[in-house]
Amino acid sequence: MSGATFPRSDDHLLTPENSALVLIDYQPEQINTVASVDHDSLMLNAETIARAARAFELPVVLSTVGVEMGVNRGTDERLLDALPETDEIDRTTLNSWEDADFRAAVESTGRRKILMTGLWTEVCVAFPTLDMIRQGYEIYPVVDAIGGVSAMAHDSAMDRMIQAGAHPVTAVSAVAELQRDWGRDGADRLRSILQWYFGRRQDG
Repeated sequence: MSGATFPRSDDHLLTPENSALVLIDYQPEQINTVASVDHDSLMLNAETIARAARAFELPVVLSTVGVEMGVNRGTDERLLDALPETDEIDRTTLNSWEDADFRAAVESTGRRKILMTGLWTEVCVAFPTLDMIRQGYEIYPVVDAIGGVSAMAHDSAMDRMIQAGAHPVTAVSAVAELQRDWGRDGADRLRSILQWYFGRRQDG
């Protein structure tokens, strides 16, 4: 039995070598206003993709809005626990791509495939996604780890991003795409994440 050889320079799918994760505004004030998905499912999927990023050693860009202004609190503790020693980039802009520090952090990863997550879908996910696609990035919104103020707002934003060229994925599909082969070195990374995920989902 033989497995796949990784990494491949011509691999068009998500790999640990070509991808980065962006998490935007997972703050209590934003989470509490999401109405397109239940909050437990939202945060379970967000934490799953965060755990995967750490396990596969992806570059991570973590951003907040309005903390230094005293308007909002910082990132939800569940994500901070999943991503220890990850700096938060605080902004005033609704579109994170218009923030110089955020943009520099993304550019410094050297990755062009971006797993995009954030709150809300129709603002803080859609705006940078649309701009980054125009800049030549491939954007993969993690559709079950994001949410809007209504189902209509979320769905309309997803349609808009897809029409612009975004590639929606789910948390589990993204993790599996990063792994790709059960015979690959470090396969226990995926097994442990899925065991944790399904255990939490059953508990809920």
